[in-house]
Amino acid sequence: MNSEEFRQRGKEMVDYIADYLDTIEERRVTPAIEPGYLRRLVPDEAPQKPEQWEDIMKDVEDKIMPGVTHWQHPRFHAYFPAGDSYPSLLGEMLGNGLGCIGFSWAASPACTELETIVLDWLGKMVGLPEQFLSFSENSKGGGVIQGSASECVFVSMLAARAHTIRQLKKQHPFVEEGVLLSKMMAYCSKEAHSCVEKAAMMAFVKLRILEPDENQSLRGATLQQVMQEDRAMGLVPFYVETTLGTTSCCSFDNLAEIGPVCEEFGAWLHVDGAYAGSSFICPELRGPMRGIEYASSFNFNPNKFMLTHFDCSLMWVRDRFKLTQALVVDPLYLQHSYSEKSIDYRHWGIPLSRRFRALKIWFVVRSFGIEGLQKYIRDHCRLARRFEAHVRKEPRFEVASPVHLGLVCFRLRGTNDINQKLLSSINASGKLHMVPASLNDKYVIRFCVCRQTATEEDIDYAWEVIRQFATDVQETKPEIIENYSQDPRSPRKTGRTG
Repeated sequence: MNSEEFRQRGKEMVDYIADYLDTIEERRVTPAIEPGYLRRLVPDEAPQKPEQWEDIMKDVEDKIMPGVTHWQHPRFHAYFPAGDSYPSLLGEMLGNGLGCIGFSWAASPACTELETIVLDWLGKMVGLPEQFLSFSENSKGGGVIQGSASECVFVSMLAARAHTIRQLKKQHPFVEEGVLLSKMMAYCSKEAHSCVEKAAMMAFVKLRILEPDENQSLRGATLQQVMQEDRAMGLVPFYVETTLGTTSCCSFDNLAEIGPVCEEFGAWLHVDGAYAGSSFICPELRGPMRGIEYASSFNFNPNKFMLTHFDCSLMWVRDRFKLTQALVVDPLYLQHSYSEKSIDYRHWGIPLSRRFRALKIWFVVRSFGIEGLQKYIRDHCRLARRFEAHVRKEPRFEVASPVHLGLVCFRLRGTNDINQKLLSSINASGKLHMVPASLNDKYVIRFCVCRQTATEEDIDYAWEVIRQFATDVQETKPEIIENYSQDPRSPRKTGRTG
């Protein structure tokens, strides 16, 4: 394909994407296929000779689209939003067109410098303390774009592990590192994302999972008691992962209580704000950030709640040297003459190669402005409250947890079985898509406002679908519907999503 063909095909692709998004509601939100459907439609061997572009695009529509879940669909209310906007899409297009591999400043200076600048922009926008910013006076902190919140958690745990081992080696210079590692203990809430467990597995450290309070919030007293017990047994508390906006119900761990405990024990405090972090652009929503000054690191995902395409997880550290000391490998072929004056982001994460992801953030922030992003977030919060009001008006249903931001957890009053049946029936119909969670051993349904341009009509339609399916389920399974005037029976335990 030469440049002229690219111009033509590029215009056709832009038209295809724009038409897809403009007419997405005409498609079923989830695919009606079975695993292995595509294997029957695609040849077993790659083509030996070039194929016509028209044939390739025809196969996109005929073979790929039937297996696509449409995350930007007005009937998609599962998980969290998948960031999407035209400025972000154009930023991705330009970044890929430039084809930079920005592992160091010298590899592409603008790639590195724009990343540093926009991370300071975003840090200020969400109210981070100055010590997390690159350009603050006397700051040792700074920000970096990682691939996912899972990556941020793992990298921060590696940094905490390396720092703790260095400290312990000073106290016990003749003790093997493996012995020291065996004594190190990390902590998180039961409501933390499963990536924390995976990070502990990969870092070869112990992890203690703690019970949150009745609002699914990890409290300082709980953490302090367990850390004291572990220290008394000769263990070394070194890392605490907290969450602002949990996956199951968007609950918030109590940073103001946990922070001083981490300071007392010298533990690294990481704050994962993957979904909720973008909301802190709105000053009135920053309450859960009280205590952020105790954090060693913080992350959130603009690709969830800030109209930016995946992958884009922003991570800040209060001391970048603690991070890079855990990750520096510096072969001669990657060194350059400006190393002492610049940032090389290859030392800030797992990958060496890095895409020009700062462009899409830059495009989004400049295209919407802070006010435009605030309006988008506030609209989603308003629509979630509208859905909550629908639930509360209907005696058959209950709101299962405090409502935060764009997520409402609800359930039909009754057993876990009836709620599982309700959700399965709705999802199988293709009229809506939602996912479950388990809160206090109850099976609940998560309703998340996801689409960028979601409307009140979308919320009202979803509620009518849910009401109708609830009526159908009650008529087919009346024996497991409880009398609303009685206390609910204890349900069987169900698995936690995460």
